[in-house]
Amino acid sequence: MSTPSSADLLIRAAAVHTLAPGEPPQRAIAVTGGRITALSPAPDGLDALAGPATEVVDAPGATVLPAFDDTHAHLIMAGHSVHGVPVHEARDLAAFLRLIRERAARTPAGRWITTTVNWQEVQLAEQRLPTTEELDTATTDHPVLVRRGAYNMVLNSAALRLAGITDATEAPPGGVIERDAHGRRTGRLINRATELVDRVLPRPTLAERIDGLRAASAAFAATGIGTVRDCLVPVEDLDVLHAARAEGALAVRVRALVSGFATRTPEQVDALLDRMDEWTATGRDDDQLRLWGVKFGIDGGFEAGAVEEPYAGQPCFHGRLLWEPAELVAAVDRVVARGRRVGVHAWGDRGLRVLLDVFEQVLKHRPDLPPGTLVVEHGGLARADQRARAIALGIPVTVQHPLLHDGARTQQRAWGEARTAALFPLREWLDEGGRLSAGSDFPIGPYGAMLSVWGMTTRRTTAGVLGPEHAITRAEAIALHTVEAARLTGESTLRGSLRPGALADLTLWPADPLTCPVDGLRDLKPVRTVINGRTVHAA
Repeated sequence: MSTPSSADLLIRAAAVHTLAPGEPPQRAIAVTGGRITALSPAPDGLDALAGPATEVVDAPGATVLPAFDDTHAHLIMAGHSVHGVPVHEARDLAAFLRLIRERAARTPAGRWITTTVNWQEVQLAEQRLPTTEELDTATTDHPVLVRRGAYNMVLNSAALRLAGITDATEAPPGGVIERDAHGRRTGRLINRATELVDRVLPRPTLAERIDGLRAASAAFAATGIGTVRDCLVPVEDLDVLHAARAEGALAVRVRALVSGFATRTPEQVDALLDRMDEWTATGRDDDQLRLWGVKFGIDGGFEAGAVEEPYAGQPCFHGRLLWEPAELVAAVDRVVARGRRVGVHAWGDRGLRVLLDVFEQVLKHRPDLPPGTLVVEHGGLARADQRARAIALGIPVTVQHPLLHDGARTQQRAWGEARTAALFPLREWLDEGGRLSAGSDFPIGPYGAMLSVWGMTTRRTTAGVLGPEHAITRAEAIALHTVEAARLTGESTLRGSLRPGALADLTLWPADPLTCPVDGLRDLKPVRTVINGRTVHAA
């Protein structure tokens, strides 16, 4: 690429870590037209590119890195949640209920009240979810939906009535309507049972959706995240993402996995793929917003992940498989036959074993699939034999330490301490040659570039340090969010490292994440995040 006469942006820093193999740190970087145009080992080495219109950032104590990817998060859900009752701030049920009561006091009767989703019950002093009866003490004049993460809800009485859920209601396949010892519903819905509520929730306006995505994507960018691989996008929300992009409301790049959770028959899979093809055919797929593929789930999460050994204190419960293997083989095969990629949630070791069986059958039928077409999402409890199988099959895996960080105590209750400590064996994966990339699984885990790096290198969680033998180095952790993340999305020639011709996606940090004190990593935030040459966050 020819060097321009002047740059749009010129940064002089203590170090520019390009993450290009074997390349030492540089000291200056120039950006023009959304691309990196030059680098120099001297801080003044690119001064000739500083013209009258050039923005010059002189940061002699700062460090430049590529912008980070969150390779498994839920931006759509974050946009929905951003204006919810901020129950993630509560530390006991009294405060939790007070926040809902305060929102009810300024909300017209009959209107739904929903909460933020990025919290765990273990953050509350009572170490449990609220009940329907407790939510009713906050308000009976409003339907209340308390959502925790993607697959758990608790409803008050008014919301249960609107959803048509009684003590006699049966959960859909793959879902749970929780009941007490007397068979009465508790108000909690798990996995596909949440669809009973989603179908009756009022739909926000397009303007409200765009406003939510504007706030949520800006919050991701403020932590150093420049690309979000959203792993649960309803197909109709592709239009919402496009509208947000058209209004300049997306501060991050988005790689969308369309939800296939409601598709159970070949006809339903084909109908979903038809809608995806129609969307792509309109020309709305570009470097800012790209349709990545389809997301399925083979087992549950903390409370329902399919495991070989039974749950702690539940000798007859091994979690749940959400698909018959043959049916999932057929569904995945239909997707890849149309040139789309597939990511499948697998949390427990039994779930991962069955998923690898599925992928192996698909690959036998279609041995020429491009690398990275089939992806394991999470692969939390991955035994040595399963890691070897995934590596032999060339299957990438997305991992999320923030998910373990926030959910450790919840998982310990379900699986015990030993299995929880064995989650995400990153050291072994990398030493054995696994293809990993990293994310958060927000809202189950908190997002943040350095929060994730801190967790992967320290193995600290809300339950203490778990599985320290699985920790990796800072350089490895950073690579999982940058170089390896771009490899996962098939964009290594465009993103993930800093080199002339690459997209100008970069972050500027007040300290060097590779060398600063480890305790400073957790709360380290960038002073600037640049995407496509445009500053989307500045502290």
